[in-house]
Amino acid sequence: MQLLEASASQTQTGGMGIWTMVIYLVIIGVVMYFIMIRPQRKRQKEEDKMRNSLEIGDEIITIGGLYGRIISIKEDSVVVESQSDHSKQKLARWAIQQNLTVHDEKEAEAKPAKPAKAEKEKKPKKEKNSETEQK
Repeated sequence: MQLLEASASQTQTGGMGIWTMVIYLVIIGVVMYFIMIRPQRKRQKEEDKMRNSLEIGDEIITIGGLYGRIISIKEDSVVVESQSDHSKQKLARWAIQQNLTVHDEKEAEAKPAKPAKAEKEKKPKKEKNSETEQK
């Protein structure tokens, strides 16, 4: 009789143990997604965007550390001229690590923000000077 009661209690607690284990595994999966998978996908999208926006004349660095300038672009390859000896090499697009050339779009977005801050900073200073002159 005692054996039946012991086995019955083990199956009941064992069932609860399985559900808690499943819940823990789901929580670990969600945490792994937000810590590892999501940031990696974001970086991958940024790299793809950079590689798709390459233009002729851009200065680049390859994953092998080669510095060069893009001479021609095809669908999934580019021809790069090295800076040191002006040799030309055909590379896959995925082998480009970084684009060193800043395009006009980025410069146009960055420039209006700086003068606006300078104007805001100048106005309060003028008001402070006029207040000190009045005293």
